[in-house]
Amino acid sequence: MEYGFVIDLEKCVGCHGCSVACKQANGTPPGVLRSNVVRGTEGTYPNARRTIRPMLCMMCETAPCAEICPTGASTLREDGIVTIDKDECIGCGSCQTVCPYGARYLWESGEGYFEDGPNEYEEVAYATAKKMTMDKCDFCIGHAGTGEPDPVCVRACMAEARFFGPLEDMKKMAEERGGGAYLPEEGTNPRVFYLPVVDAK
Repeated sequence: MEYGFVIDLEKCVGCHGCSVACKQANGTPPGVLRSNVVRGTEGTYPNARRTIRPMLCMMCETAPCAEICPTGASTLREDGIVTIDKDECIGCGSCQTVCPYGARYLWESGEGYFEDGPNEYEEVAYATAKKMTMDKCDFCIGHAGTGEPDPVCVRACMAEARFFGPLEDMKKMAEERGGGAYLPEEGTNPRVFYLPVVDAK
């Protein structure tokens, strides 16, 4: 079974609950988020409005990161999840340069946020982190202990704006609301879809 992901922009309030839950679960280095919220504006006065777009790895069907990887460390699983084999990754950053969504980063050090040492979640994450390798969202495949995805951001979303499940179900949900992928012109065929904000009449 292939997996998909849906984010309802009508429900999302930009609270960063997804980012905090992801940060705690994955213990990413200071200043790095696997799941983040991009804020902006669109339109012009008096018709300008605030925009909120949660971002994560789009798990592209045509993944440029996997295509360009010189060692084969970045691969596309049968269930549609793009992963990084840390034993094969050399940290060259090629994948980062071709990702149109800014989903990848280089794990450079094991230093935490505080001078007196790592906190509890950093201790767990840093114990297995391989320095100078690339990292990104992987739908939390390591959390259930079975290799199956278990995105903590979905459970943490207080607005219930995130949905995860079979790809066809997620596509259907997006189509019914007139939603779609972000930056479809990139030709990557993402498995993450956004439901649009419905303007008040």
